[in-house]
Amino acid sequence: MTVSRDPAPGTGPAHTPDGPAHASDGPDQMPYGAVAVPAVDPGAVLAKLGRSWTWVLGSAIATLVPGILILVWPDGTLHVVAVLLGLYLLVTGAFRFVETFAREEHGERLPGLLLAVLYVLGGVLCLRNPLQTIAALSLIVGIVWVVSGILTLYTALAARDLPHRGFVLGIAVIGIVAGIVVLALPSESARALTRLLGLWLVLLGVAEVALALAWRAALRRAGITGPHDPARTA
Repeated sequence: MTVSRDPAPGTGPAHTPDGPAHASDGPDQMPYGAVAVPAVDPGAVLAKLGRSWTWVLGSAIATLVPGILILVWPDGTLHVVAVLLGLYLLVTGAFRFVETFAREEHGERLPGLLLAVLYVLGGVLCLRNPLQTIAALSLIVGIVWVVSGILTLYTALAARDLPHRGFVLGIAVIGIVAGIVVLALPSESARALTRLLGLWLVLLGVAEVALALAWRAALRRAGITGPHDPARTA
């Protein structure tokens, strides 16, 4: 049997020998001096962060830096290349996951969520066995890029009122082409494939930097200067 903590209807506060008791322990009462702290909605916080142009720029840097390191250090060991690619995929997956919350309609979040899962899975596969061949690494990254490009292309075409749709379409096409090229080339030269992976990472990073700067310029034209204002949803 459940007993209610509230007083029975029509009854007043309980009395003690020294007078009426104070109902200070009720559910709507707060101790003296306490400050009410508003509840924080994690989804709203992630949505605000995902709409920021600086978040887009951070995602671009996470793509650009590994590409530059691979290009300037093409003779690095396979272990180093695998770790760089794995970290790139994991970090990019985290960025994509946060950007998913920036979409207002829940139906538009599914492609972004699938994209985030794909990047994380690819990163885990790269880091799980860093000594695997460059052909295996190229296969993982190539598949991730092709599927990522297709999902981004779908989002760019299906999302309503998508800012900078042309930039998003361009990034999607670059990702698809990069994945196809990496998958189609033979794996006889590990050095050549390593350079190719680094080159495509740099191209994708530069494209995302251009998208971030274009969104920043759009915010300034609209008179919005805060770093966490609505941004692109791709």
